[in-house]
Amino acid sequence: MSQVSYALHGSVAVATVENPPVNALSHAVRSGLMDAIGRCLADPQAQALVIIGGGGTFVAGADINDFGKPYLEPTLYDIMDALVSCPKPVIAAIHGTAFGGGFELALSCHWRVAVRGAQVGQPEVKLGLMPGGRGTQWWTRLAGPEVALAVCTSGDPVGAGQAFEWGVIDRIVDGDLLDGALRLAAEVTGGALPTRKLCESSDKIGGLDPELFADFRSKHQRKWKGLLAPWKIVDCIEAACRLDFAEGAKLERQAFQECERSFQSRALIHRFFAERAAGKVKDVSTAPAAPIRSAAVVGAGTMGGGIAMCFANAGIPVTLLDTSQDALSRGLATIRGNYATSVARGSITQMNADRALACIRTTDSDADLGDADVIVEAVFEDMALKKEVFRRLDAVAKPGAMLATNTSTLDVDAIAAATSRPESVVGLHFFSPANVMRLLEIVRGARSSPAAIGAALGLARTLRKIAVVAGNAEGFIGNRILDAYGTEADFLLEEGATPWQIDRVLVEFGFPMGLFAMRDMAGLDVLWRIRQQQKNSTQPRPGRCSPIADRIYEMGRLGQKTGRGYYVYRGREAIPDPEIESLIAGVSAELGFERRPIADEDILHRLLCAMVREGARILEEGVAQRAGDIDVVYVNGYGFPSHRGGPLWWAQEVGLARVQELISGFHREMGQRWKPARLLELAAAAEGGWDGVAIPA
Repeated sequence: MSQVSYALHGSVAVATVENPPVNALSHAVRSGLMDAIGRCLADPQAQALVIIGGGGTFVAGADINDFGKPYLEPTLYDIMDALVSCPKPVIAAIHGTAFGGGFELALSCHWRVAVRGAQVGQPEVKLGLMPGGRGTQWWTRLAGPEVALAVCTSGDPVGAGQAFEWGVIDRIVDGDLLDGALRLAAEVTGGALPTRKLCESSDKIGGLDPELFADFRSKHQRKWKGLLAPWKIVDCIEAACRLDFAEGAKLERQAFQECERSFQSRALIHRFFAERAAGKVKDVSTAPAAPIRSAAVVGAGTMGGGIAMCFANAGIPVTLLDTSQDALSRGLATIRGNYATSVARGSITQMNADRALACIRTTDSDADLGDADVIVEAVFEDMALKKEVFRRLDAVAKPGAMLATNTSTLDVDAIAAATSRPESVVGLHFFSPANVMRLLEIVRGARSSPAAIGAALGLARTLRKIAVVAGNAEGFIGNRILDAYGTEADFLLEEGATPWQIDRVLVEFGFPMGLFAMRDMAGLDVLWRIRQQQKNSTQPRPGRCSPIADRIYEMGRLGQKTGRGYYVYRGREAIPDPEIESLIAGVSAELGFERRPIADEDILHRLLCAMVREGARILEEGVAQRAGDIDVVYVNGYGFPSHRGGPLWWAQEVGLARVQELISGFHREMGQRWKPARLLELAAAAEGGWDGVAIPA
């Protein structure tokens, strides 16, 4: 059955794309469109052609499953050529979404109409790609280079109303979309609107500021470091202002193919699929869970307030509980300040901020939490305190309510044991700031029920979080790997590196911030308390810990909050401190290390291999379901550069055998702490890498 139907509406042919759910540009859709164009040309009754989407959307975009594969004919280029050269007017009628190749299809039509709620755009850059169907050329000619640069390098969607103001949409239809398209077709064929050849349009590309493109590149130089696609997009938009359409389109096609072959694109496409796979848990139903209609958060500090904002932003009434009115007042003032900042930045309207604030109420009485569908504990990271909170929650929470701890390191099973309903207890590890960071680690305790995990996954979707389910092991996924490579960084300090050298290496690799600068931002007192919890744990971690971090804390240097940590701070500027360098040298001497220069490449390999080795052990133990889950956690929660895909994807791109060789060398040189992970050995030998080995359930 064809995925494009053809019908005459009077003197106008209508081609309807019917490839649910999003009408992606599959081979069958492309073939159907070419057939429809041919039928219209051959049909003497058809004076114009309308292309419209069936179901809920226009053509939402290319089929991502086709990326990197041979493109079967007819290609999108064949269809666009046929549309541009069609002697009969072609109108694209847009509802839902028209992104990427889908909107480039519409841009190749002579006219475009859209319903007011439609969205268009070029999101390819988010997959390490760029518009490849002449999008850079059309946007530049129709809307001007400033708009083209903003749209194509951000990848953000554009509302139909804005696109109309820019001249990319010709008419907004407030009634029936097809009727609106047919009316426009009648105006064109009746002579009320002129025929036009948009590829020859030049009024938006004349008289440009000669510094426009140089300034745009300079503005984004830091943000785009290590990337390929955004630079190529700028090149192609600049070319659209000086070359004819055909030459610009040729340059764009070559640039697209270069991006398509890049490691950045492979990594970002891996991330795309990994994020979608992460929400699938083997024994948990994918059926929608009962909706969360009310929530509560215990603890009005920075994290608790941020979590309350997550619920409020989703329109869920939330009760914020703390032990005193003073604490609640401070917490609510912080929340109001956060919304005021967002309004000032333009990231939220005042009306939406007011609506969210109206969802938040405060209390100092446990009894007020009794109607909540989910209660999230966000108190101080102390096991005794958390157990006491959960005993109180168990006494007031209604049957079936989800009880969640926001712990980042503690044993969820021990916390659940303080209740009479451990099957309803899960970990919901939000990342700070909770109202900004999209990652949510869902921690599954030994007795957490599949229903509770399903409800947690449903909640994550409601809150627009990227969820990864982790087993209940110390540090879960993210902090366990952070501990592994943080320990290795501390050992590098003892051997001869400095905090600023290690941070520079990580930033040059693509991290937004170095490890030691991140510690200073988090607070060295917070990290010290976590280390004390680990020392007092029933299962203290094996191996030696460097004393450097404790020594710095004992000097009263707590990081940015005191202006001194690993660095000295002038405002937020981190400045290397000779006092810290002297302290580290003293520790090296105490431990018998003769300090030596360490090459940047050696630092990078040891840190990344520590991540990979620990990631493999996490997979071996069944703490994570799949390698991609670990990558999702690290890209979305710990600053691993997204264009490198995550630590386990990086290892696969470099070559698992090569990474295994590096780790084996470290094992020979440094001993048992570098003992290779068995799963990594198996993956290095398997044809499919990580996908070629069995992950324990």
